[in-house]
Amino acid sequence: MTARILVVDDLPANVRLLRAKLEAEYYEVLTASDGAQALAIAVAQQPDIVLLDVMMPGMDGFETSRRLKHDPETRHIPVVLVTALDDRADRIAGLEAGADEFLTKPIDDLLLFARIKSLTRLKMVVDELRKREASGRRLGVTGAPARLDGSGGRILIVDDHQRQALRISAELAVDHRPVVESDPQKAHLTARGPVDLVIVNVTSKEFDGLRFAAQLRSDELTRHLPILGIVDLDARERLVKALDLGLNDVLARPVDPQELSARVRSQVKAKRYAEVLRSNLDHGLEMAVTDPLTGLNNRRYMIGQLDALVSRAGQGGEPVAALMIDIDHFKTVNDTLGHAAGDEVLREFAMRLAVNVRAVDVPCRYGGEEFTVIMPDTRLEDAHRIAERLRRQVAGAVFHVAGRDEPLTVTISIGVAATSGVGETARALLKRADEAVYEAKASGRNLVVAKAA
Repeated sequence: MTARILVVDDLPANVRLLRAKLEAEYYEVLTASDGAQALAIAVAQQPDIVLLDVMMPGMDGFETSRRLKHDPETRHIPVVLVTALDDRADRIAGLEAGADEFLTKPIDDLLLFARIKSLTRLKMVVDELRKREASGRRLGVTGAPARLDGSGGRILIVDDHQRQALRISAELAVDHRPVVESDPQKAHLTARGPVDLVIVNVTSKEFDGLRFAAQLRSDELTRHLPILGIVDLDARERLVKALDLGLNDVLARPVDPQELSARVRSQVKAKRYAEVLRSNLDHGLEMAVTDPLTGLNNRRYMIGQLDALVSRAGQGGEPVAALMIDIDHFKTVNDTLGHAAGDEVLREFAMRLAVNVRAVDVPCRYGGEEFTVIMPDTRLEDAHRIAERLRRQVAGAVFHVAGRDEPLTVTISIGVAATSGVGETARALLKRADEAVYEAKASGRNLVVAKAA
């Protein structure tokens, strides 16, 4: 797994050393000598990770990290702060500035590359979500992601070390809603519910935290759940294994309360950001197949469903019927009462259509005042009976339009067709239904006409 890495350091010798190490592992390396230059390159080049020195003249690493995480164009890019001093205050300050990791010089190459692989893998998921969400935004079906915070998270603490678990729970209870579970099976069930972060002790000799984390990653319902592992920094192989398994972050024992708070807040915030992206993506997909005026499925969705059903029917499966529906004299409504009134009629009709067909049927807006209903496992005579029921319901109950005292009487004409067997196509089925609705309109409207193959 390769990545594009931005190395930021005011000392050329440090840049050359890191560049040589990274390029030897086939990473693409970008470089910057100060914070301002790093911000510009990050926006323009969109690196996968930023390796950022803390001590730089002018804008230091803390401020650079803070600005990277504040900018919507770069806040998704993981930041690794690098310092010559293993100082607790600096580490906390870096995490609170939005950094994803904090490494001490001289850098441990094993941990460096393990962290790069872990952060790159996690970023790939977010990048894919951002790309799809951005496409939806360009189409106008999703809005920009909101600013999120990392408080009020639902935290599951999985640890058989009771004193440690209770201490962590007490620290987090100020800003979050922690739950402690020592049994891995019960913890897995809990993780499948509304949880924002799992904290798992991977140092226990009685409880295999790494196996538990692997199970979460293999479960469809918990695959994207962030995991923070409590680790022993001296057990380097186990630490690297934790990152390889997909843990989002690690926290060294003994647990520092401020570092715990900062890492938890960061993971909860990242999880909510990913949730917003997924929600926007789902909304965009829904809007792509939904008619915005009536809320029914649109023509694109209908064609896809009909193609599959007709293909199955042509291979000996159950028959498929189609209703083609046209609102009679709809142009007169628009011309005399205005398009706003016409829209009200369309919405009211769509609601009646949806409640007067079966749950398995697929009502859609075909275009303008034309609607279709795709009816799986339905023969011609059954579809005709349902269409007649719909026609009577529409004609028998008036439509009310805002701003007009007198209600409207609306009628519809319906054409009905059903698959004829082997060799049938969706196009032929719709054509017959369309011909049938024209016959109904030519015969005086407010009629149902069925057309056999």
